[in-house]
Amino acid sequence: MDPPFIRSFIASVRNVFSKMLQLDVAVGEPTPIVDLGPSDHVAGIIKFSGDLVGNFVLHFPVGTGERIVSLFTGEAITSDHDDFADAIGELVSMVAGSAKADFKGRDVSISCPSVVIGEGDHIEQPRDLPCVTIPCQSDYGEFIIEICIQDRGAESCTTAGSRNAA
Repeated sequence: MDPPFIRSFIASVRNVFSKMLQLDVAVGEPTPIVDLGPSDHVAGIIKFSGDLVGNFVLHFPVGTGERIVSLFTGEAITSDHDDFADAIGELVSMVAGSAKADFKGRDVSISCPSVVIGEGDHIEQPRDLPCVTIPCQSDYGEFIIEICIQDRGAESCTTAGSRNAA
């Protein structure tokens, strides 16, 4: 996976959390994905298609997700509240949209968000794509960025960029 993609998602998480939540995020080192396995978590998922394929996931322990959603909405919201999944979906959409803005010269579409809440749920990642996890820390708790993405349009972007530079 290209480091610029990883940097785009990290910058986007920091930017969205800073602007929307006034929350600083400390980011750890990206590592190849390990099976996170089933857990008591909340996950917001966005899929990419076009020149970039794969997905982007924000994983929160339920307590962290509840604190972050409450901060985001300005009211105490628990994971069983009707608006909880929508708020997680909105956060992951904002992060993915902000990262997508960095993918200049590529035809990329993002899906509507999917949200998984609960103990024992497992998110299956594409086996044919490079994947990394990135641990994050905030004053509201830890969470994980997961990126599985591949540039399938790299040749056309490089060729187009070379022609434009000439």
